[in-house]
Amino acid sequence: MNRFDVILWDVDGTLLDFLAAEKAAIQSLFKEFGLGECSDEMLSRYSKINREYWRKLERGEMEKSQILVKRFEDFFREEGLDTSLGKAFNEAYQVRLGDTIVFCDDSKDLVASLRGKVRQYVVSNGTVVAQTKKLRRSGFDKLMDGVFLSEELGYEKPAKEFFDLVFQEIHVPEKNRVLIVGDSLTSDIAGGNRAGIRTCWYNPGAQVNETGAKADYEIRNLQEIWEII
Repeated sequence: MNRFDVILWDVDGTLLDFLAAEKAAIQSLFKEFGLGECSDEMLSRYSKINREYWRKLERGEMEKSQILVKRFEDFFREEGLDTSLGKAFNEAYQVRLGDTIVFCDDSKDLVASLRGKVRQYVVSNGTVVAQTKKLRRSGFDKLMDGVFLSEELGYEKPAKEFFDLVFQEIHVPEKNRVLIVGDSLTSDIAGGNRAGIRTCWYNPGAQVNETGAKADYEIRNLQEIWEII
């Protein structure tokens, strides 16, 4: 008998390689917007700005609509580029993100193999535009039992309200038989802690947990899920 009846999957950085999609999207759009080349060093600076803004979103300090544009405005300002392009660049970026699909640890085969053994749902803070395209192009939209996006729910992970709305939809009899799998301690694992469910930290880079979030399980490869469920 399985330990778990339900798996809640994060998408970016867990099922799909977000950094690969981010790099391809930004570098191609730099050319389209006439901004020249976007080097790996520039991408690294952008990623740092982006992470800081998403932390603010998770803490409820800013609205998503604000951070999506401001991250690019800050990045362009730092690189000496036209900050007024931030809004248009972000709109194009949301669409372009779904063009590059790279599976982490054969995640598509894993999710397909788990069908019928556990119920599986996507839980993501990504935008509706970006995630809908990614899920369709990756095939996860057909493999999952449901998809929950923060923009549609009105709350962001790690808010307990996000998970309360998920549970209302999927009818979970016992929370200890629900497992969330994600790469973010501050979003996925902290959210699982607040929701009272089991947590699995996907940590392929062997990072050190310096947050207050507590993971019940920690894995380096998604295929290790078989040993947990």
